[in-house]
Amino acid sequence: MSSFSLTTPYSTLHCSTIVRAERSFNEATTSVLQNRNLFPISTKLLRISSRRRRFHVNSVHSDAETEEPRTQYSREKNAVSSGGSSLSTSFLSYLCPLLKLFAGGDPSGERNFTLEVATSSLSTLARLPWGSRTVSDNSRSTTRNTNLGPLLPLQLYEFAEACPFCRRVREALTELDLAVECDHLIQSNVYPCPKGSIRHRDIVKKCGGKEQFPFLTDPNTGTSMYESGDIVKYLFQQYGNGRNPSTGLLASTLFTGWVPTILRAGRGMTLWGKAAPDPPPKKLELFSYENNPYARIVREALCELELPYILHNVGRGSLRTKLLLDVSGSKEVPYFVDPNTGIETGNYKMILSYLFQTYSAATL
Repeated sequence: MSSFSLTTPYSTLHCSTIVRAERSFNEATTSVLQNRNLFPISTKLLRISSRRRRFHVNSVHSDAETEEPRTQYSREKNAVSSGGSSLSTSFLSYLCPLLKLFAGGDPSGERNFTLEVATSSLSTLARLPWGSRTVSDNSRSTTRNTNLGPLLPLQLYEFAEACPFCRRVREALTELDLAVECDHLIQSNVYPCPKGSIRHRDIVKKCGGKEQFPFLTDPNTGTSMYESGDIVKYLFQQYGNGRNPSTGLLASTLFTGWVPTILRAGRGMTLWGKAAPDPPPKKLELFSYENNPYARIVREALCELELPYILHNVGRGSLRTKLLLDVSGSKEVPYFVDPNTGIETGNYKMILSYLFQTYSAATL
């Protein structure tokens, strides 16, 4: 059986932690593939499968009387493995304890921010140009009926900030600026589902039938779906004004999508043991774009605390830039708003400290 090995352009960095993490990742991944008891699915599924489940969009009118979106998929595909994204989730679940060894211990403790910013910045370089700018032509109107009223927020359930297939979806959200229709900016609600979490995972299992990530629900069309590739294609089809996903966005995930996972040593992958058991009454808000190195560090903390939040994508060229200016007086991201306490700040260090102090079980 051939082994699966991941190498990155940064493996020669003079940072022993990163090198050890990459070596351990390769060894553990090979071990998984060689152990059929741990991973019964054929290793041939490492290739991007073209036999994905097909989801059919329900019309807005057909679901007008129900709050829960419906999922339809072809029965003949029901028993087929879900391919890349579920494979990624399985790998990450198995490697959580390993990557956690290199993650710097308690996420609420003191950090070496020089190393934090360095590894996050290298992660940004690895994923350029995706997730940094808006590619959607926001000046064009879409075919959506203007009488349907404001668009409802998209809902994204993700395994972790560290998951490369969830990252692929977030990059698409940034590039689309979540589109503009009927003069309404579409926002998205993000529900982290790190390893060890229960709250949001139960919702995914109830709505979709299984714990697999990413999982997207679009209440505007009554669509729910798994599979990051299918989600990206759906988003561009529905909100991209006729555009296709950026060149390389889908295929690049298997090549450089793992680089941030390794460089960041699995940050944002596991639920913090002292996280508050219940979410705050009002959702937190985060202005960011996917490939911003400082916003990445904040999103990791939100995942580790399993805090749902409203994501305002403000990539280069975004129409949300004016909204960000009105709120913060600056174009800089990340910018964080907690309507539960009135706290607003753009300092990522202060955001980290605030989150772990405010939303720990001991505090509440």
